[in-house]
Amino acid sequence: MRAVIQRVLRAKVTVAGEVTGEIAAGWLVLLGVGPADTAKQVDWLAEKVANLRAFDDPDGKMNLSVQDVGGAVLVVSQFTLYGDCQKGRRPSFTAAAPPATAEPLYEAFVTALKMLGVPVATGRFAADMKVELVNDGPVTFVIDAPV
Repeated sequence: MRAVIQRVLRAKVTVAGEVTGEIAAGWLVLLGVGPADTAKQVDWLAEKVANLRAFDDPDGKMNLSVQDVGGAVLVVSQFTLYGDCQKGRRPSFTAAAPPATAEPLYEAFVTALKMLGVPVATGRFAADMKVELVNDGPVTFVIDAPV
């Protein structure tokens, strides 16, 4: 499981002109699922996102979690995180989990964050989404869940 997380002042996702998810300050999580991913990766990654201390404390040091600052998380599915661009000019997506595998794990990740007490908004799985965000920092991390 792979996530690109960006610290944002605000973010929203729309599908066909309809806002499906919107947050103020927090994390925008672009989430990719690999074919071998399981609930183990879901739980590890949800805990990491909920508790990663990358928000500024009163001294301006990255020392607080999204929960500490009262933030939220916007989760957007993104199979292209597993795109392989090494050969040719067209990316290969064979390293991404098929939708029947990826969707339940995406939903489990959202549920796991909620169970940790994090407010969560989402995009729509497998939809053509438009994502708007205002980066804060910018602060961006790429996190791969251990196998």
